[in-house]
Amino acid sequence: MPDTVNHVPYDAHNSEIIMNIRNITKKFPVAGGKFLTACDNVSINVRKAETIAIVGESGCGKTTLLKAVMNIHAPTSGEIVFHGKDITKLTGEEKRQNYRHIQMVFQDPTAAFNPKMKVKNIICEPLLNFNLIKKSEIDEKARELLEMVELPGDFADRYPNNMSGGQRQRVAIARALALQPEIIACDEATSALDVSVQDTVIKLLVKLQQERGITYLFICHDLALVSMFAQRVAVMYLGNVMEKIDGDKLDNARHPYTRALLKAVFPVATKDNFTIETLQGDIPSPLDMPAGCPFQDRCYKCADKCRTEKPVLQELDYNHYVACHYPVTDEELCR
Repeated sequence: MPDTVNHVPYDAHNSEIIMNIRNITKKFPVAGGKFLTACDNVSINVRKAETIAIVGESGCGKTTLLKAVMNIHAPTSGEIVFHGKDITKLTGEEKRQNYRHIQMVFQDPTAAFNPKMKVKNIICEPLLNFNLIKKSEIDEKARELLEMVELPGDFADRYPNNMSGGQRQRVAIARALALQPEIIACDEATSALDVSVQDTVIKLLVKLQQERGITYLFICHDLALVSMFAQRVAVMYLGNVMEKIDGDKLDNARHPYTRALLKAVFPVATKDNFTIETLQGDIPSPLDMPAGCPFQDRCYKCADKCRTEKPVLQELDYNHYVACHYPVTDEELCR
């Protein structure tokens, strides 16, 4: 885990909302006439020049949500309003033009690149697709974008397999930046990198955000990492947002699931009396979700109400929302 990224202070109430993710539900049909609910009534406001980290265990719906934002998956219900327009309803050329404003950086750039294309062609392909540059300008523009992500300009003539994982991820970031988007969705963009490389990539993302006012939607499993640079964190479990909290206040998280994720982080420095705690209980099948709270079978605070009534997000504190009937108390937090 990087330990040199400084958290960027941010007042979420004093910045322009550029996207409203409203009540997004995505269901996938499966055999037997059943449906798998990947996202269940998810709502998040996205503000200019902030980083929202979306965290949770594998299968919680993080990537599905980003793919809905990217218009890769059409939601079953809900809307995603970007500058006053529901982008889930866009079609044809209007949908294509929207990609100029929202770009994505994938977890594995190797799979996202054509291995037979040089870096300069990979980076400049979006610009050519939108007729923003001429072919004669590729060399110059590629060098400019490479230098923007702190790579030498002569990398433009390399192929992806002649670069390290960290260098390829920087190329992916350069390609995402080429169209000057307002929002960049990062799907586990650092999880496949060495710890030291993660540090440099996160620093680069923060630097670019400060210079260009970019908004990041950042998927990650590592709460300790996102607490260092994300202004806000949304914690998901089985398609539901369980808690929304400022990144620098994660230690004050009140949902039992968020507390469990924090306790599962292995510290770099040994701490007295610290033990890794794993969640007990079985994860319910997403094809047969129980009534009530989706976390009930793994929660030490589960009561009768939790098994019959599904909790909704309630504001506990300034910019802090928890979907729990019995959130962690101050006394429990100090144990």
